[in-house]
Amino acid sequence: MRNSRWSTGKNLLLATGFSLGMVLPVYAGITWNNSPASNQPQIVSQKPKTVELTLVSYAVTKEAYSKIIPKFVQKWKKEHNQDIVFQQSYGGSGSQARAVIDGLEADVVALALGLDIEKIQKAGLIQPGWEKEAPNDAVVTRSVVALVTRPGNPKNIRTWNDLVKPGVQVITANPKTSGGARWNFLALWGSVVKNGGSEAKARDYVGKVYKNVPVLPKDARDASDTFYKRGQGDVLLNYENEEILAKLKGESKNPSVVPQVNISIDSPVAVVDKVVDKRGTRKVAEAFVKYLFTPEAQQEFAKVGFRPVNSAVSKQTQNKFAKVSKIYKAKDFGSWDAIQKKFFDDGAIFDKIQGGGR
Repeated sequence: MRNSRWSTGKNLLLATGFSLGMVLPVYAGITWNNSPASNQPQIVSQKPKTVELTLVSYAVTKEAYSKIIPKFVQKWKKEHNQDIVFQQSYGGSGSQARAVIDGLEADVVALALGLDIEKIQKAGLIQPGWEKEAPNDAVVTRSVVALVTRPGNPKNIRTWNDLVKPGVQVITANPKTSGGARWNFLALWGSVVKNGGSEAKARDYVGKVYKNVPVLPKDARDASDTFYKRGQGDVLLNYENEEILAKLKGESKNPSVVPQVNISIDSPVAVVDKVVDKRGTRKVAEAFVKYLFTPEAQQEFAKVGFRPVNSAVSKQTQNKFAKVSKIYKAKDFGSWDAIQKKFFDDGAIFDKIQGGGR
């Protein structure tokens, strides 16, 4: 257990440009309360028989947590005779990170990429070494990039190489503003360098792909809307888990292909040290994070399309997911700081590709 040097702080609920989603309290043995969230700051009072936790996560995890949280609440009540009230906020991963930095008091953050949690660490809210505070280097779910096509796949898109065909329009968000788009960019780059190609060949290939990108939506949700609702593009680069969930909910009938050489989209979770030490919630927050790696919780992640990190659950659910012959990770390209500097900072490789300076 780590001690925080922070003991006071502002309890600001909203950050500039941040829209707080529905807050869903969960009580042991009590049904969901679906009333809209208040926009006013909340003063947290920890009672002997009740503890309050705030989970801040990225949008597409909501379906999983809606099943996981009640199970954890019941388990904690049975073992500790204490009720837990969960406040939950879901939104774009980068926006959520900024909101926490600007004052949204999260006990636990579960975000789309390690870079976002590292930003919270740099702001002094999470202590260094958070990756080792949970199993599996704190990566709680995995996914890969899927290529989503139009019904019947009229452009016959099967592999990464098909994205550079003349006349193929590719839809992906802007990696300068979207975490999901950063994963897409790294997947494109890795499809070359992790398959024996040089960085020069990777830059040339990725440049050709982006020549086939007609627009750069600001985030993954807007990219999906561009493809599905506005009818633009022949292929959408998207998380595999989003496509699985959309099909389960009957929202998409579009076919998708998972390239055999792919990136492991690793999404981490962390306890926010400043907040839990201030609120006295560390014990429950750490227990919740640990619970997320149990087979019971991992099964719920798998049901909504995430690739589980628990080996037993992974084996049980392997037929649910497309086979990938070669997988690479973000860390193969260096730290997130190095990745940001090399690819996405102003004047870095992405800007040079966009400017034609390949």
